[in-house]
Amino acid sequence: MSGMGLVAIKRRIKSITNTTKITRAMGLVATSKYKKINDKVNISNNYLEKLEETIKQVKDNYEGDNIYVRGNNNSKKLYVVLTSDTGLCGGFNWSVVNEIVNKIKTNEKDYNIIVVGQKGRAIFKKLNIETVAEYVEILEPPCLKEATTIVNHALSMFTSGEVGEVYIVYRKLISALKNEVRIDKVLPLNSHSEDNSSKEYVDIEAMDKKAIYEVISLFLSGKMLNSLLHSKASEHRARMESMGSATDNANDILDKLNLSYNRIRQSEITQEISEIVGGAEAQK
Repeated sequence: MSGMGLVAIKRRIKSITNTTKITRAMGLVATSKYKKINDKVNISNNYLEKLEETIKQVKDNYEGDNIYVRGNNNSKKLYVVLTSDTGLCGGFNWSVVNEIVNKIKTNEKDYNIIVVGQKGRAIFKKLNIETVAEYVEILEPPCLKEATTIVNHALSMFTSGEVGEVYIVYRKLISALKNEVRIDKVLPLNSHSEDNSSKEYVDIEAMDKKAIYEVISLFLSGKMLNSLLHSKASEHRARMESMGSATDNANDILDKLNLSYNRIRQSEITQEISEIVGGAEAQK
């Protein structure tokens, strides 16, 4: 019986050793991808900051009849939820979905959802929550073309009056050790400025509706791309942590299995020695 126990333990040790090789390799790949996309996140942050300066002038100074600034008198919300296409990233996707589920559970008819990522699509399907559009197999790293495609869909729903507010739900990378779920409102572009006495007006009224649309579309595409990059960086960070934990847990199991193997083997050797000694004594 002890011999069979040793065989079973050896097989399990071999299996878990192979698993640790896989989890360690996946962790290294995630680390490499995280470092690469983190550089793009920093560049995108600077680009978005400049776009926000431009769009702030539109929000604060434009006095025309513009639904992108003043809204379209519709209270229905559109949530663009960013998740991953692949798994093994811990609770990354569920944390994003749970955040939006907590928002919509109080009013199940006052929202629409666009989901980005296969994992998010699967979760919403599991929760029996309908989506109006699904975008999967996003490139690595995300590009402006994909961001613009998603934004155009959201803009179309807003300009047609189908929804009155647009939000992006994603995990924002705060630092190398921290990220958090954010729900950022992108439409309408409500002005938060209250003191108009010292405001420097720019002649934005001279811009026609088409020009205003182009400026807002450019801003929203930049914002969407920035959110996609933050989401992807947070995903890789979560996968690094998940694979690191899996490797550590596997190593703990290996330590216990090796200890059990050595104890059983030592017991067998002791028993064999005892049998040899007993046989020698019997021959005297």
